Formats: sequence, C-alpha cells, structure tokens
Amino acid sequence: MFAKSHISPLLSLLMALTLSACKPEPKMQYITTNSEALGTFAMVKCNTDKGEDVIYDLVESIDKEAKASMSIFDETSLLSRINCGETDELDKHIERNIEIAGRFTELSDGVYDITIKPLTEAWGFAGGNNEDSEPNIDSLLQFVGFDKISVKDGKLIRSDRRVQLDFNSIAKGYTVDLVAEELEAMGIEEYLVNIGGEIRCKGVNDKGEPWSIAIETPYDGNVAMDSYEKILRISDCGLATSGNYRRFYYTDEGEKVTHTIDPRTGRSVVSALLSATVIAPTCAEADAAATMFMAMGSEGGALELAQRCERELGWRYYFIYANGEKYRIECSDEFKEE
Repeated sequence: MFAKSHISPLLSLLMALTLSACKPEPKMQYITTNSEALGTFAMVKCNTDKGEDVIYDLVESIDKEAKASMSIFDETSLLSRINCGETDELDKHIERNIEIAGRFTELSDGVYDITIKPLTEAWGFAGGNNEDSEPNIDSLLQFVGFDKISVKDGKLIRSDRRVQLDFNSIAKGYTVDLVAEELEAMGIEEYLVNIGGEIRCKGVNDKGEPWSIAIETPYDGNVAMDSYEKILRISDCGLATSGNYRRFYYTDEGEKVTHTIDPRTGRSVVSALLSATVIAPTCAEADAAATMFMAMGSEGGALELAQRCERELGWRYYFIYANGEKYRIECSDEFKEE
C-alpha cells in the first residue's frame, strides 16, 4: 500500500501562480492581415494583442454579412430579393444605407440617387448585358428617383415595383465602417481598414505618425495602382476616392461610357473632373460624397459644394482635373504643396 500524497491548499495556490507567471502576456504589436471582401482586396493593419487569425475571421464574417444584405450581384442577397419583388422587409444595413443616401440626395439636389439601378444595369455596370450602346433611357427614367421610395415599419415602400436600389456607391464604405467599429469594440485604437481603396483609420501607424494614403494618378485604365499624385496623411476619419479612369468602356461610335451615371439625364458623366477624394468622419459618408461629386462633374458645381461641405461639415477634399496633358489640383488647404 502506498500512502496518499496530500498537497496543502497554500502549496497548490503557489504552484498555480508559478505556472501562470510562466505564461507570456499577450503582446501589443502592429499586425497586417490581407484577405478579400465585396469582390476586392481587404487589408487591415492594427495595433493589437490579438492574433492575425482573429482579425482575418472578423473581416470574413463582416464580408459575408454585408454580401448577404447589400450585394446586387448575388441573387440570393436581401437587396436582390427586394429588387425583384420577393420581399419588402429591410434589415438594419439596408435601412441605414437608405437613410444615409437620402441625406446625399438632398445635399446634391438629386444628383446622388441609390434608385439608379435600372440605369447602371442598362449601361452594363450592374450585372446587365450591355448589348445596345444606347439604352432606352426615357423608359427607364420613370423608375428612377429617391422620391419614389420610403421606409415604413421596417419595410420598403415603392411607387412602382420596377424601382430598384443600387448601393455600390456606399456599401463598400459602409462595410469598412462595420469592420472599424468591431475593431474599436475589441479595444483596438490604432488601425487602418482598406477595402478596395475605401479607408477608415484611427490613431497612428507603427511609426507613431498619421496614416499615409496615396491618391492614384487618374489615367485611363490605371489598374496596377503603381502611380500616385499625392500622399495624404490622415487619422480618425474615413476616406474614399471615386474616378472614371478604371470602370469604363467605349461604344462603337467611340463615345466613352463611365460607371458614373447622372440619374437626372440617365447618361454617363464624362467631365474634366477625373478623380474626387473625400475625407469625412465615416467611410460611408466619404464613399457617397466622392460618387456625388463625380456625378456633378466639373461643370455641375462639385468644387463649390465641396468647399461648402468643408466649411459646414468639416470634410476635406482632393480633386484632380484634366488640364491638357497635365492635371489641375483643387484641394483643401492642408493638402496643398508648401
């Protein structure tokens, strides 16, 4: 027979404390995760004690939720089912985007409009087949207009079932905000979230400086993103750029058709304004604003409205215009060359 070993409670506590002390404390450090979201690249850089897998899973989860809600390319998404008349029930994401979009429609006197889907589809930018170089615009315009929709008791009310919504001008920025909000809920105070060039950042980078964001050179077909015009240093804000140098095509007659459509005329907007970058409190606001300014164009008062928004709302802007073989820059004072 062997005698039973008895360990005193005090000794047990000391052993537990010793083992605990041997475990290394999680270390705060800057990490970078790269993945995909909303059909484009997604990058998060942040100062955290979490592992890269945690941040990766976070982005993947939010991407899945955003697509299931707001995608116009996924036939099973809630927005697609709303557009084809299967349901009128809204979720929190769609309802929130309608509310934000309404503010920009009012601000732009109707130049910004999320009911533009019949037009973007007809021109080939929303999953439609653009077999004809000239869609029947007059027949489509009767179904376009923010005044044709309203929300009541969590349901979408439409003046006609053929009125459809397109969130491509705001959903990416909104999704960036969702990721940023979750990072902050995890206690992360220094981060940069970048989904397809739409950005939200807070705090400082790993050098203790504001985050550096490159503004691309807006020449036609710039898909490599290897040329830039300006480096902006920002923090605690959202940033988005809209331009007509990447998503466009030419008709058989040689006319350039861009993805920015004026909902008032139903036609593509081609102007001297090549690129509009906006810095606002949230990325959803910056995303919608950048699209709004591009839709207004160089002759539609975009610069004047941007200056007004800077005075009244604290937004900042960086516009690039065509100027012969060169570019002309109009921007907030803090971004001007010294």
